[in-house]
Amino acid sequence: MTRKIIIDCDPGIDDAIAITMALFDPRLDVVAITPTAGTVDAAQASINAMGIVDLLDPARYPQLGTAVTPADPPMLDDSHLNGPDGLAGFNFPSATRQNDHSSDKLMADLIRRHPDEITIVCLGPLTNLARVCRMDPAVLPLIDKVVISGGAVSHSGNATAVSEMNFFFDPSSAKQVIASATTKSLVPLDVTDAVTFGVDLLEKLPPETTRAGALLHKILPYKFRISHQKLGREVVPLQDATALISVIEPEMFQWDEMAGDVEVNGALTRGMTVFDRRLRPEWSVNMEVARRASITDVRDAIVRSIRYAGQQTR
Repeated sequence: MTRKIIIDCDPGIDDAIAITMALFDPRLDVVAITPTAGTVDAAQASINAMGIVDLLDPARYPQLGTAVTPADPPMLDDSHLNGPDGLAGFNFPSATRQNDHSSDKLMADLIRRHPDEITIVCLGPLTNLARVCRMDPAVLPLIDKVVISGGAVSHSGNATAVSEMNFFFDPSSAKQVIASATTKSLVPLDVTDAVTFGVDLLEKLPPETTRAGALLHKILPYKFRISHQKLGREVVPLQDATALISVIEPEMFQWDEMAGDVEVNGALTRGMTVFDRRLRPEWSVNMEVARRASITDVRDAIVRSIRYAGQQTR
């Protein structure tokens, strides 16, 4: 049995790696990719999503949505770590075919068409799913599960001192989704930032003669270089790839039931994930949270998935 998923993402380098893995994993049926602003603006996000799929040319194309700009985007995006186009200067041409629906409408339509079957894998800001919550709330009980790469429990932030980038970019949407009547699994920075790779990963990539290899050999060296130059890191996490593995092989992660919320208005804490961890919590549990992972197993699973994508794109 394959699991139907919608990949909801802000296509930057990490997202592109996760998309590459998902499109060729026999355990997954990627029914749609719904881009959103985050790493880059909405228009570029839509171009990137289409460009990645066209380049990889999977046997079965997912449907593609069109990104919508959030109501209150911050001045900060993630292009400084991903390149002006979000994909290390790949510079895909503008869309050659027209997408009919906004990302949130496509998401809602597919959920109705496949009730209780679709897992939404959120790898970017939660703008699209929050729009579904507001505009078509009757759809929410029909979602099988929502898996979110975002937030932090005890880890420092990667957008500010306390905020993870996806939640920082659109905190009101994150707050709305976290409070929604959906079954949620959160994969926070505490876990995703721990699954790191050294430059030896480049030697394990598929050959550049494969379609997957052509993409990965372009974007991953850039990620290592920028991480060293701007963050002083010799290793890089693949946060979205780790979140995808949590969908496919959840047994590699330790999950705790937790009660959480997202700060929207704080001058220093915009997008901060707050959990009620008191001895006698007063908030109701509203999600499961990955607290730890078998790092070696997750890392090996990511490498296997990337190499398999290469085998399928010769």
